[in-house]
Amino acid sequence: VIDNQIQTQRASGSVNSNQSKDGLEVDRISAKMKQIQQMIHQYYLFDEDTKQVEDGIYMGLMYGLNDPYSVYYNEESYQAMQEDTSGTYSGIGAMVSQNSTTGVMTISKVFKGAPAYEAGMLPGDILYEVGGTSIVGMDMQLVISDHIRGEDGSFVKIKVLRGENNDEVELNVERRKVEVPTVEHQMLEDQVGYIYVLQFDMITPSQFCSAVDDLENQGMKKLIIDLRGNPGGVVDSVVEMLAYILPEDKMEGLLLYTGDKAGEGEKYFCKNGQLQQSSDHGIAVSGYPKADGHELKLPLVVLVNGHSASASEVFTGAIQDYDWGTVVGTQTFGKGIVQNLIPLGDGTAIKLTTSHYYTPSGFDLHKVGLTPDVVVELKEELKTKAVVSLEEDNQVQEALKILAEP
Repeated sequence: VIDNQIQTQRASGSVNSNQSKDGLEVDRISAKMKQIQQMIHQYYLFDEDTKQVEDGIYMGLMYGLNDPYSVYYNEESYQAMQEDTSGTYSGIGAMVSQNSTTGVMTISKVFKGAPAYEAGMLPGDILYEVGGTSIVGMDMQLVISDHIRGEDGSFVKIKVLRGENNDEVELNVERRKVEVPTVEHQMLEDQVGYIYVLQFDMITPSQFCSAVDDLENQGMKKLIIDLRGNPGGVVDSVVEMLAYILPEDKMEGLLLYTGDKAGEGEKYFCKNGQLQQSSDHGIAVSGYPKADGHELKLPLVVLVNGHSASASEVFTGAIQDYDWGTVVGTQTFGKGIVQNLIPLGDGTAIKLTTSHYYTPSGFDLHKVGLTPDVVVELKEELKTKAVVSLEEDNQVQEALKILAEP
């Protein structure tokens, strides 16, 4: 599951084979690579997988940026990335988050009834080894696409570290087709609607708007939006959802803006019931989805935690800046940077960090996160339960208490 805010653009322009200003000395590096290749050809004991070696060169180039969010995708991993954002994939049915400082990957959610759930995987488990390969320090998306996912019906052995003593637990997990339920909703007592947003995929806005409409038709008077454990996703999706519930009469409808290394960026805003995007280059996005002028004017609570990241923080930050609801939970993850997914024209792609993003008021949350209006820690005994009912969930109960206040 992607834990990045993603925009897609076409790669354009030609590549200069010589050294670019302040860039790598391409000619010198090419000569050294040719020298190494000659040694491999002359002395290497085993057969050389040239495709794998070539992929390794590009992966190494991106790895050298020392940015966990900038990576190279070969054809297989790029295809898996596209499946991921579509909301359907073949895998084990668990969500993973990665600490950008330590590189540690932790299971943040296990879907009830999914293969990971059946195998005994728990939230809080630390991924250690997949299919006999240590994944420590690897890019999370590549671990998911190249190691965890696979052919339907096949099995993968996954070692996790569990509990305070980091006990090693080995799980044998079946791979199956998994359709991610990105939005779940239900009506609670006292006409309180509850919407859980798992992540921001391309299919999420339509699911979210349908959930809001259904709850409104049932007579919803108050609403909880649960973004706990939500690692982020597609930026277009989150702004479309914001535009569906926020008014246009504050901050001129601004939902989000970005700034690159040159101080230039893009603005996402809603005017006259229509989502719009503008940039310092004067480029408009054609065919951008409409918000239809919908507005959700009722008491609202947004639930967040330390695994709420990226697009989740875009959503939460806009709610706070507009003073359109109360944020409850714990400090969010703090991922305030944007990645562009850039196809390279041959079935491969790179994902590159290109800019910071800012909430409508101009707050830069990167490496800081957002502080809830009401800080409530989840009870310790609930943190490792695969399924927590709303009745026993103390953060949900705090949200209901806030909504019950006059």
